[in-house]
Amino acid sequence: TALLGLLVTLSIIALILSLVRVEDVTLPPTVQYGMVFDAGSSHTSLFVYKWDSDKQNNTGVVSQTLSCDVQGPGISSYADDPSKAGDSLRECMDKALKVIPAAEHGEVSAYFGATAGMRLLREQNSSAADQVLAEIAKTMQEYPVAFYGAQIITGEEEGAYGWITINYLLESFTKYSPKAHMWVHPEADNSFGALDLGGASTQISFAPKGSFINWNKTSRFMLYGYNYNIYSHSYLCYGQNEMWKRLAMQLIVVREELGGGDQILLALYQAPYYKETISLSSFRTSPCTNQSDPRLPLDDRNVTLEGRSNASGCLVAVKKLFNFSACGQSQDCSFDGIYQPPVTGQFFAFSAFYYNFNFLNMTEGQSLATVRETIERFCARTWEDLSSNYPEENPERLPKYCANANYVLTLLLDAYKFNETSWNDIFFQMKVGSTDMGWTLGYMLNLTNMIPAEAPVWVKGHTPSLWAAAVAFVTLTLALGLVALVVLLWR
Repeated sequence: TALLGLLVTLSIIALILSLVRVEDVTLPPTVQYGMVFDAGSSHTSLFVYKWDSDKQNNTGVVSQTLSCDVQGPGISSYADDPSKAGDSLRECMDKALKVIPAAEHGEVSAYFGATAGMRLLREQNSSAADQVLAEIAKTMQEYPVAFYGAQIITGEEEGAYGWITINYLLESFTKYSPKAHMWVHPEADNSFGALDLGGASTQISFAPKGSFINWNKTSRFMLYGYNYNIYSHSYLCYGQNEMWKRLAMQLIVVREELGGGDQILLALYQAPYYKETISLSSFRTSPCTNQSDPRLPLDDRNVTLEGRSNASGCLVAVKKLFNFSACGQSQDCSFDGIYQPPVTGQFFAFSAFYYNFNFLNMTEGQSLATVRETIERFCARTWEDLSSNYPEENPERLPKYCANANYVLTLLLDAYKFNETSWNDIFFQMKVGSTDMGWTLGYMLNLTNMIPAEAPVWVKGHTPSLWAAAVAFVTLTLALGLVALVVLLWR
């Protein structure tokens, strides 16, 4: 009788502990994933992102889980064999699916965006561009992800997505307030500009200010409940790789006018006596050079380009690629007669802007005078000096850093109209935390409707101490019940 009485008492206590102070609580949020291919003119990269499902994107920063460089050239190079474009993605897709839990594969939003290289191919051969994209879609559909198609984005979209990425990562749209314990919207004028330099194009995007702005030439975005007027422009054929083709062609034309010859001494290579042989027929492969100058016969003759380490001559040759006279005295014009409001605010320069200056150790906020001095000093170094001090650098790329650095300076100062003062507002950076700067994150945020949140799952829950006590009494009750059963059976 005493045993049964104790059993009843323990049962009542366990029941009370199980019911007292029960609260509604949410389960931990699940993790969502998304992936974007950045198919540039010279290479393709895959980025995998993740975020908590219960957060709107204005209450947290998407983190980058994986960055994978696809082996081989840009997909526009596969115009003659489109199937290889799709096959080139498989290695990175296999790596991506390994870092994403298998149970989440079917929920992964996958996008493929092609940029300037494919824009050039579409101009030259639209059917070949369509076949390349079709083969990529065919390959992606073999994987267990939610694939939303392969498409060529416009240059202005590329610039705008880069602007969204930077301002999203730097919390220009929303910022956490420790005092209010919530996410708030900062001042709209505190957004950052974006500067992107790729292989075939360059982009500038920022929120302009001033009463003389031509609002018909800007894009309007509604982001997180606020309106943003963004100027974004892309210059096709002004990417770094296409710049080299146009620069070489320009200097060869000058040589042809002086009597021709297969040996051309060029100031664009900073290393003396560095040589590179190219075929004139290679200029036919790009719309940027195939019809740019009728004075140059596009035959199959080879021409040898030889460097002469002339930094000032290199800068003069680079500036001739731009038509600055088309703007006249206008202050709201960049070059080639293209409208651009005056730059304002802070800018982040990434991609080739960053890589060129990082190679020269000039990404720590050096003054413009220091940058110019560093470039001139670097351009004067000999080929033997460069090859011995940079043994790990690609020997084909090394002699071109002089021209690349001068091209970056020309773009920023002469084309985009930065000056001695506003130069200090340019930050050369490639990552925010572990996330790469670029257009891919902004592209994903836009196409997924700014990452909509999932409704939280509510359950009944205890405080840990009461739950532990309830479990202890339930266990004790069960044990005592077994003892009582054995005693009853024995009796």
